[in-house]
Amino acid sequence: MQKKIILFMPSIEFGGVEKNLYLLSNFLSKKLKIAIITADNLSKKKFSKDIEYISPKRNFFYKKKKYLKYMVCIILLIKQILSVKNIAVFSFQANIYAIIVCKIFNIKIITRSNTSPTGWSDNFLKIYIFKKVLRLSNLVIVNSAEFKKEMNKKFNIKSKLILNPLNKKEIIKNSKFKLKKEVFFKKDYLNIINVSRLTDQKDHITLLKAINILKNKIKLKLLIVGDGANKSKIIDFIYLNRLHKNVKLKNFQANPYPLIKKSDLLILSSKYEGLPNILLEGITLKTFIISSNCNTGPKEILDNGRYGLIFNVGNEKELASKILMYYHNPNKYDKMKFAAYKSLDKYDFEKNCDLYYKCIKNYLF
Repeated sequence: MQKKIILFMPSIEFGGVEKNLYLLSNFLSKKLKIAIITADNLSKKKFSKDIEYISPKRNFFYKKKKYLKYMVCIILLIKQILSVKNIAVFSFQANIYAIIVCKIFNIKIITRSNTSPTGWSDNFLKIYIFKKVLRLSNLVIVNSAEFKKEMNKKFNIKSKLILNPLNKKEIIKNSKFKLKKEVFFKKDYLNIINVSRLTDQKDHITLLKAINILKNKIKLKLLIVGDGANKSKIIDFIYLNRLHKNVKLKNFQANPYPLIKKSDLLILSSKYEGLPNILLEGITLKTFIISSNCNTGPKEILDNGRYGLIFNVGNEKELASKILMYYHNPNKYDKMKFAAYKSLDKYDFEKNCDLYYKCIKNYLF
């Protein structure tokens, strides 16, 4: 009997983790028997028809709290373990819960950590629990070298580094789609884009503070693309600081690439990350990058400033200064853009997906 590999992802939203999940699961489904457990039905069409989709029949849990989704999916996972003889788990989310269940039932499990411990190990008890439980995983995978060092230092775990698989051809192809409506951007303006979930992690307020500093100094437009819990907070900031002529919010876009391609600058203002796909996508489309130096990923992708400009997390004055540097002499940074593009080979889609496949064969079979 062929072993069934369960991909465990209770909450499918609209971020970089999900992009990796779609790419990887569809790649693996050509070689292995794959099923996915999730509480969300809206993304079913993103997966290959060869993948078994295990979720609640109704999309009742859409926009519900993550922990409720975790509990529902743990029940679905236990049902699978009890009903299928030859099974293993690859967890993308709620790793601690998935590991505990797998160890109780003596099931092999690989876990993939998606964001720097900076964002989720903020107290002694959490660190202790993660240190004890993560070690029970047959393998822990991380997506940046800096992330790997953090995991070893904080939890004494020797993780496996696999970079995010980047499908450049697909991104370039999708960037050529014509936009249905006139874009907010204007000729002779500095056109800036931010594509991210509207959450505390992404720190849009620092970005907006930088725009507020510059609004009377240069001609600029900022387009923020995404949805999330902080939407009203961001709208309030725009209104109170009279930024409506400079800043526009646009809902989540399944294909943001035509917008990124039209931009002069892509800015990431996050407090923490794993390995942010949006920077790789911006580089693929030869849009210049300015990013916070958050843990982990941006400094690694931008080679400590060789391939883009970096500012300290939460420092709006420094960010405003970097924007001005680019505004006054954009041609100066063309070499950095093209050098960044050449550096993308290590994120090759086939190469990195195949590394995941080898890990599954080595640790779950």
